[in-house]
Amino acid sequence: MTGSFVNAALSPALRQAAQGVDAPEDPWPGFARRERRHRRTRLVRTAAAAAVVAALVGVQTNVVPLPGWAPGIAVAAAPAALLDAPPRGTLAGDQDWLDGLRARIGTDTPSGGGWNPDGAWRVGDRDRIRLLYGSDRPGHRVALVAVPLRFGLLTREALVWYVGPAGAGADQMHYAGHSERDDSPVVTLMRTDSDLGGFAVVLGPADASVTISGDPRYTPGGTLEYENLARADGSGAGFAVLPATPLQHEPVVRVSRDDHVLYEGGLGGGPYGPTVDPTGPEMDALLAAARRGTRGTPPDDATLRTFIESALQHSRLRAAGTTVRVRWSGSEHGLAAALLTVQPTGGGVIAYAMHGDERTGWWVDLRLLLPAEGAGQRPIGWRIRADDTTRTPTDQVRVIAPPDAARVTVTAGGRPPATVTLDPSNAGTTRIPPDQPATFTAYAADGRILGTTPLPPVEANMSGLPGDSPATRVNP
Repeated sequence: MTGSFVNAALSPALRQAAQGVDAPEDPWPGFARRERRHRRTRLVRTAAAAAVVAALVGVQTNVVPLPGWAPGIAVAAAPAALLDAPPRGTLAGDQDWLDGLRARIGTDTPSGGGWNPDGAWRVGDRDRIRLLYGSDRPGHRVALVAVPLRFGLLTREALVWYVGPAGAGADQMHYAGHSERDDSPVVTLMRTDSDLGGFAVVLGPADASVTISGDPRYTPGGTLEYENLARADGSGAGFAVLPATPLQHEPVVRVSRDDHVLYEGGLGGGPYGPTVDPTGPEMDALLAAARRGTRGTPPDDATLRTFIESALQHSRLRAAGTTVRVRWSGSEHGLAAALLTVQPTGGGVIAYAMHGDERTGWWVDLRLLLPAEGAGQRPIGWRIRADDTTRTPTDQVRVIAPPDAARVTVTAGGRPPATVTLDPSNAGTTRIPPDQPATFTAYAADGRILGTTPLPPVEANMSGLPGDSPATRVNP
């Protein structure tokens, strides 16, 4: 009843409204036109995106050139301590020479397109190449420049060395190396030349002090000194003229500000002089002399040669002009062990404790620089480390008394001196906590003190020379 009433009331109005709507008889043509327009729009957008991707790939692979001045994404930077410093050296104000060098950089390497031999990184905006150091030295002209590099959208700034003869024009300068490290405030360069002689140059922060040291010297007073090749206080740049003949040892660089060491390490560029020949006549003479007065179980010739060769290499001493004495020989952890001393002519005495064999390897347990006077009358002790890969120091300490000693005492932890029991070879052991200092004293039969020596702390790093750290010397 209700449905019929609604239908009767609305039907005429709906028919009238429908007649007023102007609808096409076939809607498909309009739909097709709109779809074609949308398809063309999608194709244009896809082609544009593909072109952008292709361009980016081309730029990043250096196929599509990008102007050097164009902005990029910086991925690394040279140390600010060097980049922010003013130019140093006599060439700092020679703008014409620098302009010529700018044009040359990156053209004398195998790739021809960039200083990097593989050609991936290219020199960016040449106007941004800056001179950090440039100077003439005997026989050489040396320059360090900051070079902006680009690899597609990526950019970085590298420190590049150029070297030429003294007074060289820009076209005579040649690529000599670059800095691979972005975290070091110091860059170095060393070159050797059998005709002109070599040189070493070090550049650090402008307010730093620089020293370049040559061969070491163990003084009779028990200290380590280095030959001073170059020193620059407050300028941050050091230059050393090196002889034409090979150096015996690697020069050592030290850069510091006040009492803080910014950098310390070797210059590289070896080899340096002759190495120790374990079968040479000098070693034969050392071997024969070293055995005189040996106490304990004598090591075989091969083991003793290895001990002596290791001691000479660690201390950078040659066999000629060096005296070696075996103070004691025995065993440690079932392996051959010895305490020996080496002394260059007129120098201090270096005590070495070693043990090992060909199968397990050789270990240096002690390196201690002593004053020459009274060195043979000192008791010497060192901590025995664990017999495993950790080599952790234990509380067990081995003590070797001098030949004339009747007894040895140890003073540790504020306790009264305690006597160390010695065996027939004048060797003994005692126990001292690893973190506790101690002192050994040797007495003659009549009660006289022969010598006193502190127990050295265990070395955490054996990279330096004996006497270079408090753990390897007696004197402060």
